[in-house]
Formats: sequence, C-alpha cells, structure tokens
Amino acid sequence: MGTPPTSLLERSLWRHGLRLVAGVDEVGRGSLAGPVAAGAVILPPEGHLPWLADVRDSKELTATARARLALCIREDALASAVAFISVRTIDRLGIAEAARQAMLKAIGDLPERPQHLLIDAFRLPACSLAQAPIADGDARSLSIACASIIAKVTRDRLMEGLGRLYPGYGFGRNKGYGTPQHLEALRRLGPCNLHRRSFAPLRNMLAPREACPERSRRVAGLVPA
Repeated sequence: MGTPPTSLLERSLWRHGLRLVAGVDEVGRGSLAGPVAAGAVILPPEGHLPWLADVRDSKELTATARARLALCIREDALASAVAFISVRTIDRLGIAEAARQAMLKAIGDLPERPQHLLIDAFRLPACSLAQAPIADGDARSLSIACASIIAKVTRDRLMEGLGRLYPGYGFGRNKGYGTPQHLEALRRLGPCNLHRRSFAPLRNMLAPREACPERSRRVAGLVPA
C-alpha cells in the first residue's frame, strides 16, 4: 500500500479561514459500461477522526476496507455527495466532459456550499468556486481520497445491481471494466444498453455489425481502448 494521503493541502486553506474545503474525484472513467460517478467530501477542520489513518486512494483498498471507510465518511464528514452521469450522456459529450458534469453535480448536491475545491487532476471551468486541480490528488489529499472512496463504493454497488438486470457480462465482478471475461462476453453477446458505444472497443465491434448485419454475432479482434 502506498504512502497515505495527508491533510496538508486542506490545512493550508483552513489556516486562511476557508473551513469548507471539498475534495472531488471521479470513478469509472475507463470503464466500458455503466455511468461515470463523482464524489465530493468536506472534512471537518477540527477534531480527530481515527479512521482517517486508513484512508488511501480507493484503488489501493480492498472492497471490505472501502465499504467500512465509506460508512465512516458518510457519518463523520461535514458533507458528502455522489452523482452519476449516464452512458447516453457519456456517448454524447465524451468521457472527459461527462466526468466534469458528474463532479459539478456532486458539488451541487452537497448540503453545504464549499468555499474551495480540491479536484483530482481536473479543472471545472463551468464552476465559479475557487478551485485547484491536484495531480495524483487521491494519493495526496485526504478529502479527495475520501471522495474517491464513496464514489467507488456507490458505483460498484450500482454495477452489482445492474449485473442482475443484464446477466452474462459479469458486471458484478468487473464493474464494467474491460477484463478478458467481459471482452469475451461482448464477443458472444454483443453490447447491451449499459455499454459505452463511443469507446474504441465498442466502436470497433459495431462498425462491421452496421456494415454487415448478418455478421452481428461474428465480430473478432476486440481489444481494450
């Protein structure tokens, strides 16, 4: 497990009187199926929360650890929110803009209006709030890491439920990402309504289907984007 994120970025803002600092992060950007999600979390400037010592970038944590920490974040943060942007919107706007839209929605859903945003890698030009894009933010900032945790836990649970509605693709296991098993299911079954048709693997698959409908179940050469 990597070096834990710290509250150094948050503390520098708290010292200047900005008590409502929101960490913001997205998850599901590289998935081939399902919505993109974003989380936003405002941590309390004062008080010691022992569980913060266990916070890491959500990708470094086990599912059990993420679920436990997500409960703690929901209970102890000053404010938290998770928002989704649909597959249809991803295909219409592109994944980068869809991720920004998810972040804007999560920020707007916070019960407290932030005074400053710490955002993992992104800048949000459509948002008037003071903000700072932080490279590798989920590895550096506790509030960004907390946002990544609640976003991933919420999205993973959604994909598990959708996996029961769309059996055969293994969404409960792969959460929509392009695992070998998922790609093999796409070869056999073709895409479902949850798949992002603008992504290269789906575009490559659909092109010969559209050109030759009779070959719709015999598409080869599918590779991850």
